[in-house]
Amino acid sequence: MTQTTTEAEHGYTADKEAYLRRLKRIEGQVRGIARMVEEDKYCIDVLTQVSAVNKALHAVSIGLLEEHIAHCVVGAANESQASGDPRAVNEKVQEASAAISRLLR
Repeated sequence: MTQTTTEAEHGYTADKEAYLRRLKRIEGQVRGIARMVEEDKYCIDVLTQVSAVNKALHAVSIGLLEEHIAHCVVGAANESQASGDPRAVNEKVQEASAAISRLLR
């Protein structure tokens, strides 16, 4: 499957602005954690904020993974069905599996 770098090929494109807003919010949370450390805040309070950032990043990750499966894997399955060549879908499934594996580490 040949892929170009145009935005239309990414499953998350329709929700790109929402993802960017979420990531900017997470960025602000991380800056807040750094400020807490600079100000010697109570360690449990810092850890609570780290946990919140991890949860927010996890939500973004799951959303992107769902978009990948719905757009890229399904598109590859359709392409494979039309061409009779299963390699495209196998490649996308392997990408998704590798991404899931990285998220679970």
